[in-house]
Amino acid sequence: MIDISTSYAGLKLKNPIIVSSSGLTNNAVRNRELEKAGAGAIVLKSLFEEQIEMHSHSLMQDSDFPEASDYIRGYIKANQVNNYIELIKKSKENCSIPIIASINCYRPEAWIEFAIQIQDAGADALELNVFSLETDLVYPNEKLKNNYVSILRKIKETVSIPVIVKLGKYVDNLPALVNALRINGADAVVLFNRFYQPDIDINSLQIVSGNVFSNHSDLSDTLRWTAIISGKIPEIDIASSTGIHDWEDIVKCILTGATAIQMCSSIYNQGGEIISQAITCLEEWMQQTKYRSLEEFRGKLNYAKIPDPGMYERAQFMKYFSNRD
Repeated sequence: MIDISTSYAGLKLKNPIIVSSSGLTNNAVRNRELEKAGAGAIVLKSLFEEQIEMHSHSLMQDSDFPEASDYIRGYIKANQVNNYIELIKKSKENCSIPIIASINCYRPEAWIEFAIQIQDAGADALELNVFSLETDLVYPNEKLKNNYVSILRKIKETVSIPVIVKLGKYVDNLPALVNALRINGADAVVLFNRFYQPDIDINSLQIVSGNVFSNHSDLSDTLRWTAIISGKIPEIDIASSTGIHDWEDIVKCILTGATAIQMCSSIYNQGGEIISQAITCLEEWMQQTKYRSLEEFRGKLNYAKIPDPGMYERAQFMKYFSNRD
């Protein structure tokens, strides 16, 4: 009997495939369809603190009453929060799998009350997307880490549901940050989030949006850091994300130590059936390789278990190319 269930951030999942936060998950009926396709959990589309502030600012630009800005900002936030709470409730009504709420924030004080509402609405966990791209020439790395930890601590003090932190790969000393998050109560981390990709239109000389979807080439960094983090910090659950497009990618992520994986681009491109196909092929591979559960091969190729952990390190890039003509 093949068992592909997994435990992630204290949640029991029937399989390791989580539909990541995106436009795919902003509708309760669609979330039900994703569950029917085989999803083990769903992360709802994020509510963005920055988006709320930009919306507030755009409404106030032509206003003769700047003192009304706080009122308008509060109204917009309350309206979007109420809509989000309704999405949680309806998704919980429509689905039997874990529903994970998601907020994209950079200030802890802005989301304390909302975190309580998320929990009260029935969300099974909360995913925090805290990344900010720092370009200040004198911005200390310790300040960035402290910002992550500060937000996590305040949220953990507020709610009892699992709290997951979604990280970007553009962080100095990622293992140190993950370890700090673990010490301060993070139930899991997601490696990695995917950001807006800028491009340039050379005809109009304007900055435009680049490709929003990931591809297979993005998987290398995901595998590298999943392997390193799971090898160095085995006490925290990891969901691998970015570059995962088929069942083979799922197997690779589990071999490097992931307890779950998040899919998005492949579902956009191929529909929900890619989930059921991946589950079928994963089970067939396990049958052929005589693995009865994910735990039997999870982390088998992570940083701590392979003979030469340097295979995951940058120095190997030069070693590889030094042997080529």
